[in-house]
Order: sequence, then structure tokens, then C-alpha cells
Amino acid sequence: MNGVTDGLDFSSIQLIGTAVTPAVMVSGCGILATGLDNQISRITARMRDMVREWRTLPEGHARRALLREEVAIMDRRHAILARAIGFTYAGLLSFVATSLLYLLRRSVPVPEALPVVAFSLGVVFLGTTAVFALASLRLSRRAITLEWEELFRDGPPPGAAGG
Repeated sequence: MNGVTDGLDFSSIQLIGTAVTPAVMVSGCGILATGLDNQISRITARMRDMVREWRTLPEGHARRALLREEVAIMDRRHAILARAIGFTYAGLLSFVATSLLYLLRRSVPVPEALPVVAFSLGVVFLGTTAVFALASLRLSRRAITLEWEELFRDGPPPGAAGG
């Protein structure tokens, strides 16, 4: 051949790829779960701040209605992100199962397709997480739009792109 690939056992490379890929996906899921947890924490803190502000405003104040609407949006975002983090952990468990199934194959007869199915499930779970994260972003934009509309009720500043 060309000297570089002479003596190289491609089945070993395939085995390394098979072993490393689920581990990398587990790490990715962990990072994703941390990010989602941070978002959930920020939403929780923001909701508390909004409710605190709502309580300090006099009955009938126009901002109370806006805060109520925004808290409802934040609550929906919180619920969506809670589902997303659940799917992220389900994906993580699927990738761990993939690794375990590959390890078990050395001592127990494991059907060839089983690790592939476990890995595929993990990918589906992460895809579902992405859909939920996009839905959360959409709601986030709705909350910002409400603030924008209140802040610039008399018209946006020159050159502004919001709304």
C-alpha cells in the first residue's frame, strides 16, 4: 500500500470508533443537560422576580397584566425545558446502554442490532431535546416582544429593530 496504512488493522479502528462514540455522546448529553439546567434556573429566578414585582404594584396597574402574561409564558418555557432535560437524560442513558451492550458482547450473546437500536434511541431523544429547545426559544421571543411593546408603546426609537 502506501506505507501509512500497511499493517493497520481497520477492525481495531472500527472497534475504537464503536467504543468512543457513545462515550462522546454521553459527554455531550452531560454538557447539554448542564446548559438546560442553567436555563431552567434562570427562568425560575426571573419568574420569582416578576411575581415579586407584581405583588408590589397597586391593584389595577397596567404592568400587572403584562407581568401575569409573561409569567405564564415563563411557566410554559419552564415546562418545555423540563421535558427537554428529561429527554437529554434519556439520551444519555441510551448511550450508556449502548456502551454496556458493546462491553457485554464479549461475554454474553447480545444481538448485533441491540446496541445500534440503543444508540439510535439516544439520537432520537437528543433530536426531541432540540425541538423542545426551539419551542422554548420561540416563547422567549414572545416574552421579549411583550416587554418591547410596553417599553415602546409610544413608538420605537429611530433605527430600532425589535418588536
